[in-house]
Amino acid sequence: MARGTRRRRWAAALGVAALAVGGGVLGGAANATAASTAVDFATHCIPPAIAGIPPIDGTTTAQITVDNAAPKVGDTVTVTYTITKPAASNPVDLALPADIMTPTGKVALAGAQSGSITVAGPKKNDPVPAKGAFPPFSMTGTFKVTAPGAITLSPGDYNIHTSYIMELDTPCTVTNGPAPVSETVTATDGGGPVNERTIALATASGNPGDRVVISGTKWTPGAQATAAGWNGTGVTADTMTFTVPASGTIGAALKVSDPATTGIVVYEGATWDPTKGAGPAAYSVTPVVNPGDLTQKLNSSVKAGTLSMSQAGDTVAMSAVDFGQGGASTGDLQTVTVKDFRGGPAGWSLTGKVTGFTGPSGASIGADQLSWTPVCATKTGSPSTCAAGSAGTVGSAGATLASTPNGALTGGEFTAGAKVSLNVPAFTAPGAYSGTLTLTLS
Repeated sequence: MARGTRRRRWAAALGVAALAVGGGVLGGAANATAASTAVDFATHCIPPAIAGIPPIDGTTTAQITVDNAAPKVGDTVTVTYTITKPAASNPVDLALPADIMTPTGKVALAGAQSGSITVAGPKKNDPVPAKGAFPPFSMTGTFKVTAPGAITLSPGDYNIHTSYIMELDTPCTVTNGPAPVSETVTATDGGGPVNERTIALATASGNPGDRVVISGTKWTPGAQATAAGWNGTGVTADTMTFTVPASGTIGAALKVSDPATTGIVVYEGATWDPTKGAGPAAYSVTPVVNPGDLTQKLNSSVKAGTLSMSQAGDTVAMSAVDFGQGGASTGDLQTVTVKDFRGGPAGWSLTGKVTGFTGPSGASIGADQLSWTPVCATKTGSPSTCAAGSAGTVGSAGATLASTPNGALTGGEFTAGAKVSLNVPAFTAPGAYSGTLTLTLS
């Protein structure tokens, strides 16, 4: 991937979280109660440094809803924090893909009960068109009512985690908080003993196998407690047990791997019992995303060469014969090397023909008196195999020294040579004789 393209994709991926106080549709908003009100508040978002984008200051519109606006002390209330209007739109000319964002945040409690609620949303969003507006998203969590009276709920800080090209976070904080109250819960005293056990999580999401740090108060000193993942209907296999210290304040680090986890619970005893436990506190497992595969087509070629030959020398010294006796004057042809680098289907043929031998004062020996015994060798790995020509007269008409046949793929390196013999008549005039052997490769 070219650097420019990669940077544009990073900027696009980061822009989802960094330039907007929001992202794609991450879950439907809960049905608002009569007391629920949409509120506007100033927001300051800090994008990851790699995005090359300055901090964004804008106005976020949000709404808090609950599943029970009139609970009793000891009841667990489910809270939904919905960003209904992000502060910015997609700033780039590149559409953003679906399901790349996971939001987490806080809801502030005040009035009869104070503190904060951790909320989280699923990793689910529609694609965002280039330069298009970001749609709303929602996050949910729970809290246990511990005191009667009016409890106000206000939007708090939140974070957008993006899983596109890279795993990145963009924290967004409430400017000059707290934000306006969006929902009010009026709790009544339910009577009987109140379960005041509480838990809080250090983080609302993590990768599979990460440990989430759990803290809490008002637990029974010396009791055996269990921390566990919660999948919406029951505990998961991600559990750990510990003994509550004498202070009644707990601390544990639970390893969570189940992707179905939507929260964390802690309870005393052998099984989950809301009257002896706390939670679920919102928590989600961020899937490990494969960014996909890139392919590159590799093109290479084999360049065809030529058919060529070379020789070790251009002179052959032959043995002398005696005047009056005559006989065979012999020698060895200089070695000829043939290189066939054409890479085609054609073989080759190396032929030779000789002139008559001329000597002193016009004396001569005929071309038909020269004969040879050819030899040839093939270099290991060559597609073709050479064959030596037949032994016999060379003459002026010529004869074959070596050759290779045609085939589907021919070529290679070869050496050829021959034992040569000139038949000298008995009373040939004394002196030096020479003839010319011409070799032709075709």
